[in-house]
Amino acid sequence: MDATPVDIATKFSDSWIETVQFYNGLIDDDPGFDRLIPLTIFIHQLKRKGADKFFRLGNSMQDLIFSRSIEPGLRPEQKFVAVQAIRNSFVVSLREGKKLHKEYTIKDLEDDRLTDLLQVLKDTEIN
Repeated sequence: MDATPVDIATKFSDSWIETVQFYNGLIDDDPGFDRLIPLTIFIHQLKRKGADKFFRLGNSMQDLIFSRSIEPGLRPEQKFVAVQAIRNSFVVSLREGKKLHKEYTIKDLEDDRLTDLLQVLKDTEIN
């Protein structure tokens, strides 16, 4: 049975809630995870802009993952954007499985390069 647009929107939105809960749990349990606080702020900012209608969120270890996958997990051919928080910066990348398309180190999550990567992903078919 194919997912309806309503099913997809619900799955995408639910993934944002679950991802924030995951990060908040890490932050609450260990001060060493304070570097993830900017990610939770960024998630809330994007959600206010309606991005939860276009992306599934998830995590790989502590990395934030944006995808267009209907279901959790990624298949090898699926594109995704990964955001890794490291000290006072972030490594952001566009990948397709293990294949790296673009990668940048940025200081601010409002950096145009991250916005561009998310736009490339948004233009990818939902699957």
